[in-house]
Amino acid sequence: MIRLSVSGCCGRMGSRIISLAVQSKQFGIAGALEASGHPCLGRDVGECLGMGRLEVPVTDDPSQALRRSQVHIEFSTPAATLAHLAAARRLRVPMVIGTTGLTAAQTRRIALAARRIPIVAAPNMSVGVNALFRLGEEAMRALGSSYEVEILEAHHHGKQDAPSGTAKHLAELLARARGTSLHRAAVYGRRGQQPRRSPNEIGIHAIRAGDIVGDHTVIFATDGERLEITHRASSRDTFARGALRAAVFAARKRPGLYSMRDVLSAT
Repeated sequence: MIRLSVSGCCGRMGSRIISLAVQSKQFGIAGALEASGHPCLGRDVGECLGMGRLEVPVTDDPSQALRRSQVHIEFSTPAATLAHLAAARRLRVPMVIGTTGLTAAQTRRIALAARRIPIVAAPNMSVGVNALFRLGEEAMRALGSSYEVEILEAHHHGKQDAPSGTAKHLAELLARARGTSLHRAAVYGRRGQQPRRSPNEIGIHAIRAGDIVGDHTVIFATDGERLEITHRASSRDTFARGALRAAVFAARKRPGLYSMRDVLSAT
C-alpha cells in the first residue's frame, strides 16, 4: 500500500483523489493539506469529505502532512506548490504535480528539486488528453505547413489561469512538430483589425463559463477541409485516476523529472 499526502484535500481535485485512493485499496492516506484559514483545519479529512473517519487531520503545515507520506500529490496554486516542494525535497518525498500557471522560473525550481526526488509534473493527468497530445503531433507532421492550427479550450468559471496549462502544452508540442517555437507561433485570442494570418501561427483561445470540467480542441484547417481533434472531460475522476497512476510510478522511480508520457509508457 502506498501512503499518500494530498494538497487541496477538500477541494475539487483533492477530494476526488482521496475518495478514489481509498476505494482502490492500493493507497492509504497519510497526510491532508489545506490552505491556512480553511474551515476543515484540525478536523478529520474523511469526515470533512463525508467518507467517515480516516484518522488523518487536515493541516496547513506541509511538513506535518508529508512526514509519513510515500508520495505527495499536488494540485494547487503555483506559490503553494513551491512551498510544498521545499518540504518534499527536505523530507525526500516523491511528488506528482498537476498545478498549472507556473512561471518559467517556478518550473526550473521543480526541475532542480527533481535532482533529489522523483517528480511527475504534467499539465494534465488524463490518459485521454495525453493521447490528444500524441495525435496532435502526428497530425501536424502528416498535414504539414499548409494547414492552419487553432486551439480552443474551455473550463469552469473558477479557473484562474488562461489559457490552460493543457492548451499551452499542446501548443508547444505542435509548434515543435512544425519546427518552430511557441514563443514565435502563438497568438492568444484575436480582437479588432488583424493582419493576415501568418503560415506558422497557432491561435489559442480560452472560454471560462459555468462548471465545465475541461474541453480541448485542436483544429487543422486548409481550403476545402478541416480536421478537429477534441477531448472533453465530464468528470474530474479522469484526472484523479491519472494522478494516482502517476503516484504508483513515482513511488518506484529514482530522482528525476518525469512526464505522463513516461508514466503511460511504463504501464
